[in-house]
This record gives sequence, C-alpha cells and structure tokens, in this order.
Amino acid sequence: MVKIALQLKAVLENITNLRPEGEDFRWYLKLKCLSCGEVSEKWQYVTLQESTPLKGGRGHANLVSKCKLCGRENNLDILQDSIQPYCAENTEEFRTAVVFECRGVEPVDFSPRVGFVAEGANSGMKFDEVELTEGEWMDYDENAQEPVGITELEHRFVKA
Repeated sequence: MVKIALQLKAVLENITNLRPEGEDFRWYLKLKCLSCGEVSEKWQYVTLQESTPLKGGRGHANLVSKCKLCGRENNLDILQDSIQPYCAENTEEFRTAVVFECRGVEPVDFSPRVGFVAEGANSGMKFDEVELTEGEWMDYDENAQEPVGITELEHRFVKA
C-alpha cells in the first residue's frame, strides 16, 4: 500500500480556498497497473461516496479496478482527512489537495473538471460552480467589485 498525494499549483487572482465540494466530488484519474505497467486509456473517477467490497472480504475501497492487460484487481482509497483547500497564500506553489491510498495501482494523470468551490479573497463571496476543465476559470466578485480567476493550473503526483 502506497500513499500518493495529488498536488496542485495555480495562479489565484482575488480568490482563495479552492477545494472540492462534497463527498460526491469526482477525482478523474488515469491509472497505471504496477503489476504490468499498463496505463488506462479512459479516465476513471473515484469519489468518497462510492465504496466497493474487495475480493475475499478484505474490506472496501473507493475504487476497485481490474487491469485489462494482466487481469489483476487493484484498488484505491481517498484519505478523507487529507483533502485540503488551495489558498491565495499558496499561489504558484505546489500544495497537496488530496492523498490516495493505492494498492497495485498508481495515478499518472489528473483531469480537473466540475465540482470545485472557492471564495473571494477580499469579500468571502462563495463561488459554487468553479469549472476547471480548461485549466482556468474566470468570474467577477460583485461584493468586492473585482475580477477573480484561476489560471496556469498544474498538477503532479508525489509519494506522501
């Protein structure tokens, strides 16, 4: 079992506390089988809300995946207490967003999509629909009367 952290880095303009919203938030990942090295072609998502029993009654995991090449059953869990917001003071620095507990598999790519929320850095105004599919997001903070945005979004995986 290996713990792997997904770290984010972005330029935040007048925005802070970028984070996933709710237990149904979907982390879209491409996974590599550690048995044969096969990387999934399709995006797979993992969410706190879903839990699948493991073979042989060994517990549950948020994602159970069978490798198409070697047939090995692998699994991945989200460590709920590891989920952290990306804040204005972290702008342009890599910070851990979430840690995954991986068995037989490791994430190799991440696709940010919908389900993020953030707050205006100067007003506290909540932005409920931060969509990062294109790697950036722009809006206007009516309370602070200023533009807000997230640009230059990058990610990496590191052993935790």
